[in-house]
Amino acid sequence: MSEYLIVGARVNGGASGDLAISHGVFVLPEELSRGASTLEAEGLVALPGLVDLHTHVRQPGGEQAETVLTGSQAAALGGFSAIHAMANTTPVADTVTVTNQVWELGRDAGYVDVRPVGAVSKGLLGAELAAISDMASSPAKVRVFSDDGHCVSDSALMRRALELVASLGGVVAQHSQDPALTRGAQMNEGALAGRLGLSGWPGVAEETIIARDVLLAQSVGARLHVCHVSTAGSVEVIAWAKSRGIAVTAEVTPHHLLLSEDMVAAFDPRFKVNPPLRRSEDTLALREAVGQGIIDIVATDHAPHPSESKDCSFEEAAFGMLGLETALPVVLHTLVEPGHISMGDVGRILSSGPAKIGSLRGYEFPLALGSPAHLTLVDPAQAANPVRGSLSSNNPFEGLALPGSVRYTFFGGIQTVENGHLCEPERVSRKKGEI
Repeated sequence: MSEYLIVGARVNGGASGDLAISHGVFVLPEELSRGASTLEAEGLVALPGLVDLHTHVRQPGGEQAETVLTGSQAAALGGFSAIHAMANTTPVADTVTVTNQVWELGRDAGYVDVRPVGAVSKGLLGAELAAISDMASSPAKVRVFSDDGHCVSDSALMRRALELVASLGGVVAQHSQDPALTRGAQMNEGALAGRLGLSGWPGVAEETIIARDVLLAQSVGARLHVCHVSTAGSVEVIAWAKSRGIAVTAEVTPHHLLLSEDMVAAFDPRFKVNPPLRRSEDTLALREAVGQGIIDIVATDHAPHPSESKDCSFEEAAFGMLGLETALPVVLHTLVEPGHISMGDVGRILSSGPAKIGSLRGYEFPLALGSPAHLTLVDPAQAANPVRGSLSSNNPFEGLALPGSVRYTFFGGIQTVENGHLCEPERVSRKKGEI
């Protein structure tokens, strides 16, 4: 395995220093051999390898939109060293067979650590629990369970899932959407939806499910994770739960931090997403909630779609946006530049925080001696790279000037991105059994 001396990077946005990588971990520079490669990183910021808790890679079944390989490549280009692959594939990842398949495909690709998310219910139908215990004890060691794309709306089923997953040391990640309140909904409920003639999606459909679930989690002593929080009201519910010691964590997506419902006025299907883009007041509340620690992490909800699913009318278009390659630039633009968080906080909300929620080891002491060499080097003064890793093109940030070009990414000491470009596949190949 190669050795690297990284010279002059601003570690976590602070003072400049040197980082050394040998045998997949961070070491002292004097421990490197004479043959170590030197990487001049003056002007770059060194961040821990990013972790996404919410990625849709579509494989198996949706390979025309994304595969584990292309999703992994997009992730590496975005500075990620680990992603959690959601369960809404075809077939659904509700069995050991499917979760192990996704896990093995990720290991074969080699660009990032691909951690499969197991379904809560069989077929995402919300009627019967999936093979949760089997997935947890499988080689993939699934620890995050979610029916994302579908809400576990049955209270009794949700309570049983929370209780079971808690006994296995995992977490249930809920897609908070009351189906009875959102049937046929297309965009945020309000005056704009009325003017556009699109059926409205009320914020209370999200907020009531969160309120129910935090109480259910409290009742059985379980951890709950709330996916893609989108309203100021949801922030209030989560803050209330945390103030009472309930074990709830929450994520916000980059697009909910930056984009508002006004983008829908042009009927561009790129801006159709679940949950929908909300009011600018909600966007500001979400940014402030990250700064206050009410919302714990940023997760991409990377949702690639083939062109035919977006090149159509708004009403017929699929929900979802790309996010892996633009997450870090959006965080720099919406959270760091306005001062909601510091550059030093980026690793917490985009790396160690999501890793902790997902029980992913190796991120407890980022950039520390002896820790796995998961590393992102970003140029905050250079405009972000265009999206080019995914098979799909439903990028809502196209044409926006965002700061932060990812220049280098390392996954376990292996360089996956060099000067903003993917390394050759043989450079990232790894033997089975290594992570």
